[in-house]
Amino acid sequence: MLEPSKSSDSGGMDEFGYAQTLDRSIGKFASFAAGVSYISILTGIFQLFYFGFSMAGPAYAWSWPIVFAGQLMVALCFAELAGRYPVAGSVYNWAKRLSSGTFAWLAGWLLLISSIVALGAVALALQLTLPQIWSGFQIVGDGTGQYDFAGNGVLLASIMIAISTLINAFGVRLMTLINSVGVFVELVAAVLLILALGWHAVRGPGVLFDTSGYGEGHTLGFFGVFLIGAMASGYVMYGFDTASSLGEETKDPKRTAPKAILRAVTASFVLGGLILLGGLLAAPDLNDPKLGQADGGLQYIVLSVLGGPFGKAFLVCIVVAVVVCTLAVHAAAIRMMFAMARDNNLPFSRQLSKVDPVRRTPASAAIVIGVIAVIPLIVNVMQPAIFTIVSSISIVLIYLSYLLVTVPLLRNRFLGKWPLKEEEAGEAGFSLGKWGLPVNILAVLWGGAMTLNLIWPRQEIYNSVPPFEWYLQWGGVLFVGAVTVGGTLLYRLKIRHQTGVLAEHAAAVAAHPSSGSAQTEPSAAASGR
Repeated sequence: MLEPSKSSDSGGMDEFGYAQTLDRSIGKFASFAAGVSYISILTGIFQLFYFGFSMAGPAYAWSWPIVFAGQLMVALCFAELAGRYPVAGSVYNWAKRLSSGTFAWLAGWLLLISSIVALGAVALALQLTLPQIWSGFQIVGDGTGQYDFAGNGVLLASIMIAISTLINAFGVRLMTLINSVGVFVELVAAVLLILALGWHAVRGPGVLFDTSGYGEGHTLGFFGVFLIGAMASGYVMYGFDTASSLGEETKDPKRTAPKAILRAVTASFVLGGLILLGGLLAAPDLNDPKLGQADGGLQYIVLSVLGGPFGKAFLVCIVVAVVVCTLAVHAAAIRMMFAMARDNNLPFSRQLSKVDPVRRTPASAAIVIGVIAVIPLIVNVMQPAIFTIVSSISIVLIYLSYLLVTVPLLRNRFLGKWPLKEEEAGEAGFSLGKWGLPVNILAVLWGGAMTLNLIWPRQEIYNSVPPFEWYLQWGGVLFVGAVTVGGTLLYRLKIRHQTGVLAEHAAAVAAHPSSGSAQTEPSAAASGR
């Protein structure tokens, strides 16, 4: 057999059966920035603080370290995989090498759908901040009408998605440049905000142990409302796999991507946790109802504590964070669509996997994702609870797709198929060593528990405002079920019969498949299918 080519043109991609068609230009900081901007603490914390606080009060902040501990287990597993397979559409490609074709395709499918929905959910965060900077950003109505908030949010989000589509279609160099500058601004703003809130603290950390009557009347008491409030943290700390999904465009990806994943999730935990703590300690009045309302929240605390000019300056930084987060989510969705399409694993694969010859980026995928992402927003334009509904559905799908990687990885560990033997795997950029099994077990247990908590059909999440209908409350379960079952049928009945690397993306010299991985099928063109 021929050994895989290691030519400079291939960039090492022929090891995985692919030609190097994307622009490999991302450095260490840009890789780290991709993971940080997807997690985007200034987007997620400011977007959902009001929800967590309204459910469980100040003590909801304990969910932040709990979620970090669980997600760190997942991130460690992903870092190990990124050290072996730094390939576009990382979750899909990892699952492809760890399990059957059906489960691998389903992992990619769920993450693709969730990323598209999440793109809209992230862009919606502009509505929580822009009108507080300047009332002129409330274009639809004056903000007092029943649907003004949701309608204006959809308008602002649609404009943001259009801008993101243009930037991502232009090329990865422009996207990562804007993203890196934005992340630098976000990190500096986060540090300054922590210092400012700490300087204005009016109470001690003992407030974190004050449940303040939350949970009264709930079946499970405070624990019940804490589980609901914990979703505010669960909605934020994900997407760290983006650093690996951009692996084909990253320099020295087997070493860079694992470090970027772990640094992104750790930095986000530290800065995000300190912002949460600072906000709770500096809030003038924790009994102010605005803290638990979508048009108040943490933004309201910042404006109240720091005053007009300084407070609004920090809100501008939050808008910057939302912009770069939107870019990162869009970029990750593009790489997933591209990765599946070049394997002929999507309808219209040849068109969706097309790479612009000049900019060397999947421009068609960028446009298609941008258009599709607006659809769930328009459907929910008359739904005042649009933020929690759209966010919940997208995050459930992400946690499920992560499980479709961590579960097969754990199975392979028990069967002795992972970690791969050095002579079969080649050079690895990161290894958990003897800690691999316990970390993997914890990652699976955490992922399963969090998925159940997220999808549970609670009225507070899926049907929090009138009309109270059963199909609205069960909307998350119904949507996730439809996407999962429908996707499985699509693959089993049609897609699997055409699977194979498209000729224009296949490596010039066939590579040995890695041990424990699925054998790559011949290209559709070569096999005559």
